[in-house]
Amino acid sequence: MNTWLMLSAGVLALLAVAHSIIGERLLIGPLTRRDDLPGMRGDGLLAKRTLRFAWHITSAFGLGVAALLIVLARSDDDVATPARIIALTLAASGLLALVIARGRHPAWILFFVAAVLAWLGST
Repeated sequence: MNTWLMLSAGVLALLAVAHSIIGERLLIGPLTRRDDLPGMRGDGLLAKRTLRFAWHITSAFGLGVAALLIVLARSDDDVATPARIIALTLAASGLLALVIARGRHPAWILFFVAAVLAWLGST
């Protein structure tokens, strides 16, 4: 078993769960209680539901990538290429979070940690 990939999966799963729980409490919940959101097709409820599912689908994808890392960690096959693709994707996500939020959102740290762990697991 590849410990680095398992650790990367754990960090990413933690990030995904925290993203949904904290984001729902601090951002999505308050936004969807507002009455001044622009409507989609004349329907404010659709806009609110779209915000909610778009937010949580990001977490679902994070859990999916974590599951892929676990499969790779348990594989006896050469995992270098897929693990490196995931590592680079995580690093790009960390860079986006760092630059766009100007370092004020802590997700970039966990993305970079998961990226480094995944890269170490690819060697």
